[in-house]
Amino acid sequence: MAHVHTPALLNVIDVEATCWDGQPPPGSVNEIIEIGLTVVDVAARRRVSRHRILVRPSRSTVSPFCTELTGLTQAEVDRGVPFAEACRTLAEEYEAGVRPWASWGDYDRHQFARQSKADGVAYPFGHPAERTHTNAKAVFTTAYGLRRRPGMSRALEIAGLPLEGRHHRGEDDAWNIAALVLDLAARDAWPRPAADPWPAARATRAR
Repeated sequence: MAHVHTPALLNVIDVEATCWDGQPPPGSVNEIIEIGLTVVDVAARRRVSRHRILVRPSRSTVSPFCTELTGLTQAEVDRGVPFAEACRTLAEEYEAGVRPWASWGDYDRHQFARQSKADGVAYPFGHPAERTHTNAKAVFTTAYGLRRRPGMSRALEIAGLPLEGRHHRGEDDAWNIAALVLDLAARDAWPRPAADPWPAARATRAR
């Protein structure tokens, strides 16, 4: 019997990381503390679900500046999971190594790559790192004929969309970026997904 593919889904991801007003303290590095994820059905033009993974940092702490920016506190992220577990969750529950994903700019992709290497954790999105990733900021800039790449909140203004929730909170930012992706899809400006790179694996799982 022929295998029937389900509609392709897109993961829209936004991360928040430890940060400081100036240089990090000696021995500290930027580490992911929140992964916001919105699942989008691009063909159906809808946001399917929203998720949040809190991540416990191991080589840095949440500064007062970071709390002011993101709303996240050290006590909150202490209840999070280790980075390795967060990456496993992305791969196992959200098919991160197979499903295409997008973020606003390339920071999120680079931060995952840096931290995966530093922690000795498998990069959750497959290789090469950019194979399944779309820089939504770049697509938006081209679609709207802008000279400079806007921040997410400015892009929402340009598109006439509301900013829902709190800016610099990963779960809310991913939700808002997903709205921009759907705006681009409605304009027929969102890149169509490449052919499924793992058809055999999908067929095996479906049996």
